[in-house]
Amino acid sequence: MNKTKNTTTESTILDAAKRIFQHKGMVGARMQEIADEAGINKALLHYYYRSKQLLFEAVFKKAFSLLAPQLNEVMNSDSSICEKIKNFSSNYISFVIKHPYLPNFIIQELNRNPEFVKNLMGEEHFPSIEKFKIQVNEKVNEGKIRPIKAEQLFINIMALNIFPFIGAPLLKGFINVDNTTYKKLMEDRKTEVADFITNAIKLT
Repeated sequence: MNKTKNTTTESTILDAAKRIFQHKGMVGARMQEIADEAGINKALLHYYYRSKQLLFEAVFKKAFSLLAPQLNEVMNSDSSICEKIKNFSSNYISFVIKHPYLPNFIIQELNRNPEFVKNLMGEEHFPSIEKFKIQVNEKVNEGKIRPIKAEQLFINIMALNIFPFIGAPLLKGFINVDNTTYKKLMEDRKTEVADFITNAIKLT
């Protein structure tokens, strides 16, 4: 069977896989389901992607390639620290609401395949926080914000943005809300996270 890979077919496969992964996750998804969703046979799907893991990584990289430049631009802009926190949170949460499989996939790969994450860091536009670190240190030294290491501040930003998606099933149980209400809470966090962190580092 002599085939030439077609970019349109590949794009169709990735879009179909994204929809299946969003609904069923990595573990629940089946290659046959993805083939059916893409309107192709399973043999052709395996010609493009030999395994579900490789397909999942391709879907992830495609999504991450859209998110990473946004975050990189925010962190390296000339805007204030507070504006960066606000824009980072808004961009990240908006994106993950549309691509809910991303955070769990990163955690899964960190535990299972550290090399994948290392390779991801080598991708173009992988977010750099060097300018942000310099900016935070300057404002601390000027007495404009409370003493905090830039690395700790960035970890706080990431943790408050990421965990509500990773821990969604547990949090829904704790606060006793349905999916619709929880999604509204996530929308609200676009500003809630930024306000919380900004108020925490401001000097009164």
